[in-house]
Amino acid sequence: MKIHSLYMFLFSVLLSACNTTPKYATFDEYPVYDGNDLELTYFPQSSAFRVWAPTASEVKLLLYDNGTEGGAYKTLDMNRSDQGTWTLTVNENLKGKFYTFQIKINEEWMDETPGMWVKATGVNGKRAAIIDFAETNPEGWENDKRPMLENFTDIMLYEVHVRDFSVSPNSGMKNKGKFLAFTERGTKNSAGEATGIDHLKELGVTHVHLLPSFDFASVDETKLKENKYNWGYDPVNYNVPEGSYSTNPYDPVVRIREFKQMVQSLHQSGIRVIMDVVYNHTAASENSHLNLLAPGYFYRINADSTWSNASGCGNETASERAMMRKFMIESVVYWATEYHVDGFRFDLMGIHDIETMNEIRAALDKIDPSIFVYGEGWTAAPSPLAEEKRAVKKNAKMLDNIAVFSDDIRDALKGSWMHAEIPGFVSGTDSLEESVKFGIVGGTQHPQVDYKKLIYSKAPYVNNPTQIINYVSCHDDMCLVDKLKESKPADATDEELIRFNKLAQTIVYTSQGVPFIYAGEELYRNKKGMHNTYQSPDSINQIDWNFKTTHKDIFDYYKGLITLRKNHAAFRIPTQEMIQKHLKFLDLLTPNVISYILSDHVNGDVWKDILVIYNGNRKAVTVQIPEGDWNLVCHDGVINLSGISVVNSTTFVVAPSSCSILYVK
Repeated sequence: MKIHSLYMFLFSVLLSACNTTPKYATFDEYPVYDGNDLELTYFPQSSAFRVWAPTASEVKLLLYDNGTEGGAYKTLDMNRSDQGTWTLTVNENLKGKFYTFQIKINEEWMDETPGMWVKATGVNGKRAAIIDFAETNPEGWENDKRPMLENFTDIMLYEVHVRDFSVSPNSGMKNKGKFLAFTERGTKNSAGEATGIDHLKELGVTHVHLLPSFDFASVDETKLKENKYNWGYDPVNYNVPEGSYSTNPYDPVVRIREFKQMVQSLHQSGIRVIMDVVYNHTAASENSHLNLLAPGYFYRINADSTWSNASGCGNETASERAMMRKFMIESVVYWATEYHVDGFRFDLMGIHDIETMNEIRAALDKIDPSIFVYGEGWTAAPSPLAEEKRAVKKNAKMLDNIAVFSDDIRDALKGSWMHAEIPGFVSGTDSLEESVKFGIVGGTQHPQVDYKKLIYSKAPYVNNPTQIINYVSCHDDMCLVDKLKESKPADATDEELIRFNKLAQTIVYTSQGVPFIYAGEELYRNKKGMHNTYQSPDSINQIDWNFKTTHKDIFDYYKGLITLRKNHAAFRIPTQEMIQKHLKFLDLLTPNVISYILSDHVNGDVWKDILVIYNGNRKAVTVQIPEGDWNLVCHDGVINLSGISVVNSTTFVVAPSSCSILYVK
């Protein structure tokens, strides 16, 4: 009897110890879960739940009949498990049901959350959904393949917002503002010109970069008739497609299937898909799905206990913490495998640490090394993370095959992003030649670039041109047409603005690195002079597809640029060493004129030598060029790869604000 009592006492002590809430002195002491079954593992006969909440004293699982209304029909206590997790298995078929977790910390019950690893939700992402993912696959999904890609420098990026793409009345698309618009063939504008995915094929881009298409906060999915617009840089559920882009946000299967249909359709057209990912902050802070699991852990906190805010959006995540790093890696792997996504653009990548970004690259390499990763190599505000650890532009050499945007070439070409009235090289501004040359060599080391004269960087910052994104405008700030108009010289004509525009994109597409354009630039898109249109109406943001007819010359020119780059590998050199050996700048002794030769069939090009001349002056210039029988293929705003004329004089006239390209066989 006494022995039995002793056993019972010891058992009660052990049970009490097991139920004691762990205490940790720092976030670094939090346990790290190394399994791959966080959130939900569904089978028809059972559903296994596991949530990471290391500081919780209790955790409940709440089950619901629908994704938005009514109370829980069942509330179950979860069991403390290993490595900071809580588990529970429900032995019945829960398909079609919804759930949330509720965490008790310091004797206080937090708000309900679907968790941060959630992969399916009801409307507005409030409750997690229990579905059979096999039912989300469109017909033929198992045969979906990524289009071929040999080198990252073969990529031509096209950045587009899902809604902007199709919402215009003249888009010819039925599924306006939806993922499914990317599946529609044969769509036309008012004049019968191809729009939508047919237009993308005609243009020739290789990758569509989708602005945030995960579940974000700013659009109420229950009030879609209000047509509230947002870019979507306010994450709620990172692993769930945005419901407002689906035809039925109440059905958790629909948004998943339609996202896959979009990817499948683009792949069938030979176009890869890039996702814009925003792991650097969350829409909410204290009540985010991350913070409701482990308060404070997933975020950086300042020394004075305030939330750090390098994102400029109220908080910044802590990628260097083990479970945040694990989440980011598993999230991109999930999108690359479940949704067949071909690449990721990291918003404010400078907030993330270098080690995490390199581990993401390594994880994606195991799936497919041709998956492209790039991001903004800066932050929006100061961060407590030491600068030498940040994935910022100046540290790009420490990033493994991860690219950064070149604001150097962007602002050298069009002028300051911050001061709309300041023009750039293409509008006739002096002394920007070295920054443009820096863009031409893809941000690499080159003996003919004077790095002391660059507008931003003072040294090359990438290992190879595969790590640089060349662009002149994107969704942020003014689009190219508006910026050129705002900063134009007082007497500049509309015809000159078109010259400035063509020259800017010619330099982007003939520079080494990866070229990037903002959707609609090929149609001379404008946004009515607005600087920052993240919540402006469709009337500002939509692509007006009739512009393809009214600005046919510009579309044809852009299409010609893309064809030139696709057909001629000399503009797609993959290594710094090859650039140094085969790209030589000529000193034409004329201000605001840049010229270079790509020599000796570089990168296997069929053309032996290629001569490129950019004239940033608003007047024609006469230059001396090397002797030879040169075939002129780009001149005075016209591209004709079959040949415009043959030039065998050493004296050559370059038209105002334009580019000339010549070659010898």
